[in-house]
Amino acid sequence: MISVSEAISYEHATGPDLYALCQQASKVRDEYWGKQLTYSKKVFIPLTNMCRDSCGYCTFVQAPDSPHANYMTPEQVLNTAREGAALDCKEALFSLGERPEERHQKARDLLHSLGYNNTLDYLHDQCESVLSETSLLPHVNAGALSYNELKQLKPVAASMGMMLENISNELLKKGQAHHACPDKTPKRRLDTLEQAGRLDIAFTTGILIGIGESWEERVRSLIAIRDRHLSYGHIQEVIIQNFRAKAGTAMESYQEPNLHDMKRTIAIARLILPNEISIQAPPNLEVEYGSYINAGINDWGGISPLTKDFINPERAWPQISSVTQACEGLGYTLGERLTIYGRFQRQDNKYLTSNLSQRVASLVSHLTRPSQPLITLVNH
Repeated sequence: MISVSEAISYEHATGPDLYALCQQASKVRDEYWGKQLTYSKKVFIPLTNMCRDSCGYCTFVQAPDSPHANYMTPEQVLNTAREGAALDCKEALFSLGERPEERHQKARDLLHSLGYNNTLDYLHDQCESVLSETSLLPHVNAGALSYNELKQLKPVAASMGMMLENISNELLKKGQAHHACPDKTPKRRLDTLEQAGRLDIAFTTGILIGIGESWEERVRSLIAIRDRHLSYGHIQEVIIQNFRAKAGTAMESYQEPNLHDMKRTIAIARLILPNEISIQAPPNLEVEYGSYINAGINDWGGISPLTKDFINPERAWPQISSVTQACEGLGYTLGERLTIYGRFQRQDNKYLTSNLSQRVASLVSHLTRPSQPLITLVNH
């Protein structure tokens, strides 16, 4: 793991310097993860698209006066999950706005019509329904949660996640990405990472780059993730996600990070974070996503054969066959994984309740095994 000062010094690395940085990161990746990259075959369940936050880049969230603002019904949740299971998906990714009922009357009314007072109770029961009625493993991405809220959800979620995004308080100021977002304060996000560690929850987090943060703030956000993991050992993967400008948002004119910026950040993440943390980057947010491989990623995240990326609906998922070719062209295989990584499956149920442990065990044998690469790179 490189020092903070060394990581900060790579802010403007280009050309041969960037190439050397990526080579170093790739070597570290290969030594720990080998010549296989992974992905999770998932179905996306956007439980509600209402939220009490107003992020400057978001098109997922619908205002309460929008005819599209809603909660999925239990029937819709199960139908989507069953369709995903029929396509051999293993993961049900529950993604939703944060605590909309605390801001919007429409959210409260819709919840009451479903028989609930708050979103998290409804989320718990829909995860439980997916577990009991399908073969899928729920992964919960419900934003910033307290110790008790995480504890409530742990029995019905094989893994959970929340993007840290960035630890910069500057992003909370008026005109910045996280203004008027009570759930996006660094203190609140970091506390969620901490509580998930205390509860032994296999957790996914990450940073969103290009939203107004400095390079040093980006590095220090990765350090903050590393420090929580070193205390608890619970971070299974870190996502490096590039901001994409969307029409109709406050940040529609913001400059997007380029491919070099993504590669530089991925490589630094690989060198800052402990080897056992998976480094992931979304393949649907970059045309030349295959370039991420040589920067040090070992995972592509969730890819769905059924549902779109509701957070970035304008960016279609690549076909699994295309991702396979991108990997094989550089001497790597592509293998399927579950939403909870193997090292968290083998710790005497510390991370999994008994019902989830049994489900995980039954799914392991159904994973798609990687093919042999088209070429094999020679290690010198």
